[in-house]
Amino acid sequence: MIGIGIDVSKDWLDVAVHGEEPTQRFSNDAAGLAGLVRWLKGRRSVRVLVEASGRYEQGVLDALCEKGVWVCRLNARQVRDFAKATNRLAKTDAVDAKVLAHMVVALGEQLRRHELPDPWRTQLRAWVQRRRHVVGRIQQEKQQLAGVSEAVLRAHIEALISLLVKEKQALEREIRQRIKAHATAALSSLKGIGTVMKATLLAQLPELGLLDRKAIAQLVGVAPLNDDSGGRRGYRRIGGGRASVREVLYMAAVVAVRWEPSIKPFYERLRAAGKPAKVALVACMRKLLTILNARLRDERRALAVQ
Repeated sequence: MIGIGIDVSKDWLDVAVHGEEPTQRFSNDAAGLAGLVRWLKGRRSVRVLVEASGRYEQGVLDALCEKGVWVCRLNARQVRDFAKATNRLAKTDAVDAKVLAHMVVALGEQLRRHELPDPWRTQLRAWVQRRRHVVGRIQQEKQQLAGVSEAVLRAHIEALISLLVKEKQALEREIRQRIKAHATAALSSLKGIGTVMKATLLAQLPELGLLDRKAIAQLVGVAPLNDDSGGRRGYRRIGGGRASVREVLYMAAVVAVRWEPSIKPFYERLRAAGKPAKVALVACMRKLLTILNARLRDERRALAVQ
């Protein structure tokens, strides 16, 4: 197996092959991607690793997936931690590419291959991301409004908030229409799962229903991480994973602990046992995700039998 790392920036793709010293550079555009694919054709058993870099890597992922090349994407924190562990403290595009090439060989089967998403899922993801951005802008403007006393300036901010709220409503109407054909009964089977939650799961968690409960919890970042050493038993925390999915899962859990029969008693038992509210709520997030994962898995199996 040949490990190849690609460091992605807005304009360039720096490519390293594990065990080979010189690196290659291609432009991060259609011509450069075509050149990269031609260059890879001469190599067999290739595994490519790229680092998430603000969506600039999306073109590389799509181009390689379309050609059947094995490719994986990892977040920057994981890559940097690996670089420090292997004593590569310098940081340049070429060094980062070599770190990625080394990493794909060292981790091997632990890495998950990136799959080309369905076109409808890619489009839905763009709508969900835009809504998330608009919601963030609304919150920012409301925070600024709270600190402004001048009437004219307040009127400007209020007008902008009004426009943003209208855009948010329009985005939600469009999202609601787009998920109609894909939001199956399993996704609607729990209280607390609204339009935004369904759209986020469909767009950003295509693995739902395909992995076991531990793997899906780790992927989203709601699996408790141990922090033990010797006789010390540290505090369990969650982290990593897909933050955007975790955010909407939190809001769904807040509703579910009040109204969902499969979640509310579970939350109450945890609180009665002395668990802090935040710990109990995270456990409910994980349980909610596990139930959805199992129901979607069973739904897919039933459809396959028909």
